[in-house]
Amino acid sequence: MHAIVCIKQVPDTTEVKINPETGTLIREGVPSIVNPWDTYAIEEAIRLKEKFGGKVTVISMGPPQAKEALKEAVSMGCDEAILLSDRAFAGSDTWATAYTLSRAIRKIGDFDIILCGKQAIDGDTGQVGPGIARQLRLNQLTNVIKIREIDFERRDVVVERLLEEGLEVVRSRLPALLTVVKGINEPRYPTFAGIRRAARMEIPVWTAEDLPGVDRSLLGLEGSPTRVVKVFSPPPRSGRCEIIQGESVEAMAEALAEKLLAAKVI
Repeated sequence: MHAIVCIKQVPDTTEVKINPETGTLIREGVPSIVNPWDTYAIEEAIRLKEKFGGKVTVISMGPPQAKEALKEAVSMGCDEAILLSDRAFAGSDTWATAYTLSRAIRKIGDFDIILCGKQAIDGDTGQVGPGIARQLRLNQLTNVIKIREIDFERRDVVVERLLEEGLEVVRSRLPALLTVVKGINEPRYPTFAGIRRAARMEIPVWTAEDLPGVDRSLLGLEGSPTRVVKVFSPPPRSGRCEIIQGESVEAMAEALAEKLLAAKVI
């Protein structure tokens, strides 16, 4: 069994502020973390390895400091890690990111399953996982909250997908790509042995030159069909609160009903 997990290092959104003049995120001095959704993908891959044997490869695209996110995944139990880092990748939108990651996965070779978090907390698009599946022509199972069955010899998987008003059970052939949601598991903490192993690990860095058959016109900002025009916080809501007084509950209820009728709420 070979599972590949795609992760992203993101700014801690509790610390992020927006430049009011440029409308862009102020990343300087903001701590970076592993995208929380991706930790569920890491945990699920490690559980598959513990049950069936095999290995877990974790990959990420980002600046050199994204190695820290990969080392955290290794300290949790992943076996191998690869960083995609190149100035040519800068400015990638979700399409270009999915393209780049898919070329790296093609280079890695044989795999049985790809796991991704549902979305990243900095962009919230949820497009990269499905984009990778499209590039690799794989079945995609999104919003997975449970892997019911998986058989690597029979080459199929049965999952529960979280819908807005219920669950959907889906069977798919392997290899497939799954995006997972909170609730599928409880991510483990890194072990001391894992932290020591991660600290000693030399993580390979792949550039555009290392990706066979890559079309450089599809990388980075040049290869991105979308542009972020502006990022901004919504204006604060202006509202008021009125406390209804009355001699009895019935009187207050009647007064409330009259106000709701006047406001055409009911």
